[in-house]
Amino acid sequence: MDVRMPVTAEPVGDVVAELGEGPYWLAEDDCLLWVDISRRLLHMTRVQRAETSTVELDEVSAAFPAVGGGVVTAGGHRLMLRATGPGERWAGRPVAAVPARDGIRFNDAAVDPAGRVWVGSMDINEKEPIGTLYRLDSGGTLTPVVKGVTVSNGLGWSPDGTSMYYNDSPTGRIDMFDYDQATGEAFQRRVFADLSTADGVPDGLTVDADGCVWVAMHDGGALRRFTPSGKLDAVVPLPVSKPTSCAFGGPGLAELYVTTASRGLTDAQRSAEPLAGRLLRLRPGPVGLPSTTARVVITG
Repeated sequence: MDVRMPVTAEPVGDVVAELGEGPYWLAEDDCLLWVDISRRLLHMTRVQRAETSTVELDEVSAAFPAVGGGVVTAGGHRLMLRATGPGERWAGRPVAAVPARDGIRFNDAAVDPAGRVWVGSMDINEKEPIGTLYRLDSGGTLTPVVKGVTVSNGLGWSPDGTSMYYNDSPTGRIDMFDYDQATGEAFQRRVFADLSTADGVPDGLTVDADGCVWVAMHDGGALRRFTPSGKLDAVVPLPVSKPTSCAFGGPGLAELYVTTASRGLTDAQRSAEPLAGRLLRLRPGPVGLPSTTARVVITG
């Protein structure tokens, strides 16, 4: 389906994030999970009512629902399973961890169609390739899959689950792997789309039902959509310079939610971008994949 241009972006709710990230749609709850990494906040926005509940955590960079209940969060160097029922504590229990290292933290994460967690780490200074992309395997093992990463970011899978897309933002490109759903193996890495001459850097991404890849261009003020062959299909301007990620949700998965950042903006830039840091909603025409609402499978 073609993008219906122009596309209007509207704010959802009144939360202003410093570093909004990680939108994840919960269809049964009409709710979007997203985080503010800088402030260590987990937001749960009921989008039709524009109401947000917020939980302060020790550290968080991504969050997903788990099979059997609860929310799995990535943050620091750990994955945590946190309870969400009435009277239950958000402190949670560790699911998996890697050794803590100065100057490195977990960043973006995603859940594959089989329910596996993928989480990447990054150099906090965004300069050195000291991060790693991990896959959560049985027994709570975080298996290194891609080493030498500087800022691990967007992850997504094709509609048939045979391709995986991945961003290491400073490389200025989206990479593509062949993917085996049965084993979780990602192999034959190659360039899917070269964005080195585009405005901004590729941040979070999502895949629509047509197999097209949408990527948020941080410091580029736009979303870009690529066909399954890697051809640029559309550029959707946004009213903010720092979009961070995107996810489909809403009725029929026809709404595209975009997280944004306000961190690092001058007073003049904030005045020029009153929606910086807000959660935005677009209705671009294409719809999302049901797999974007996969739940995490925690194995012993």
